[in-house]
Amino acid sequence: MELLTAKGVRDFAPQDKIARPQVVDLLRTTFELYGFSPLETPIIERLDVLSAKYAGGAEILKETFRFKDQGERDLCLRYDLTVPLARFVGMNPSLKMPFKRYAIGHVFRDGPIKLGRYREFMQCDADIVGASSMLADALCVKMAQSVFERLGLDVVIEVNNRKLLDGILDSLEIPDSKKVEVILEIDKLKKTSLQEVKKELKSKGIDNDAVERLMKILATEGSNIAKLEALKTLVNNRTAADGLKEIEQMLSFVDERNVVFSLCLSRGLAYYTGPVFEVFLRDSRKFSSSLAGGGRYDKMIGSYLRGTKEFPAVGISFGIEPILTVLELQRAEKEPKNTQRKTVTEVFVVPIRTTAACLKICDRLRNADIKCDLDIMERGVSKNLEYANTLGIPFCIIAGENELKSKTVKLKDMESGTEETLTVDAVIKKLKK
Repeated sequence: MELLTAKGVRDFAPQDKIARPQVVDLLRTTFELYGFSPLETPIIERLDVLSAKYAGGAEILKETFRFKDQGERDLCLRYDLTVPLARFVGMNPSLKMPFKRYAIGHVFRDGPIKLGRYREFMQCDADIVGASSMLADALCVKMAQSVFERLGLDVVIEVNNRKLLDGILDSLEIPDSKKVEVILEIDKLKKTSLQEVKKELKSKGIDNDAVERLMKILATEGSNIAKLEALKTLVNNRTAADGLKEIEQMLSFVDERNVVFSLCLSRGLAYYTGPVFEVFLRDSRKFSSSLAGGGRYDKMIGSYLRGTKEFPAVGISFGIEPILTVLELQRAEKEPKNTQRKTVTEVFVVPIRTTAACLKICDRLRNADIKCDLDIMERGVSKNLEYANTLGIPFCIIAGENELKSKTVKLKDMESGTEETLTVDAVIKKLKK
């Protein structure tokens, strides 16, 4: 039997796994700096929850992993962290508002696979429930700016508004039954040609004149302000005007240095009702998939309550997989592959017929929160140093009978090759600097 993983999933070797918590911790720290608290929801959800009217829509349901439990109940793996949040708030209507939560966990989509896109992946989301002010949307954008600045990635944050897109489609007399299809095609403009999108729209029964007028509107160029002003004359209806006003308000709260108003951004999920935003690497030749994205979804949570009360909500999701892919591409340009750490171990202890004493040395190192390991293969010094070097362990302690008699050990810096004779206390002090 050939041993293979399922399509679209991966094993993470230690050298791959080590980098992940660093990014996750940075996101967690940023979320908490902005006043978000943690929430955890199950990986398994009821199918009727994820297929509700204001959930992801038909497009995302096609990518949902479904199954039945032994009680013949229809279940599925969650495809994002937003719908479970909506369910949680719907089940806990007495929550104090605004409710600001972040969630970090695995999600699953049976969709196409490419660089940075897998069928099991981790999302890191932050959402604000209960606030209709565009300040909440702006906080999501500002948080994205902070995260990618801390990661050292040069990104562009594209923003748009679904009300504006709906208003544009209303002005072109595109029927409601066709709007979602048209919005999905608009969202493809970054990935395919204008002609291809036009062809697809016409094949869906959209009037040729409406398609041409839509393409002209979407081609509006200039600065953010210039586009906003131009659209005020190109599209004249209440829905579009509300969308333009929201974009203006949101942009007034953020530093626009890397924020671009993009009419081609729609984010295909059906639940978005207002501002939407998506983060891309500025140099798309290196990596074209989005690194983060989100938007406003004011109707979803109320729909779970089956009532008339509306719960305004906005959130952003950071894609760990694409972010790590970009960081790895960036690292590979700067560092040779063989310098990568393959273990969390900071010190490897090499006993020379002193195993019992070295176990006690390891205890002292661990009590000082220093990650250490010990030779358990009874190899010679050179073989142990080779082993430590292969794994990228930065330091080795060599302890023979002569060292122990003088209550010292040899500390070898594996990068520089230098050795020092020190007490264990001095080793701890040096490594804790």
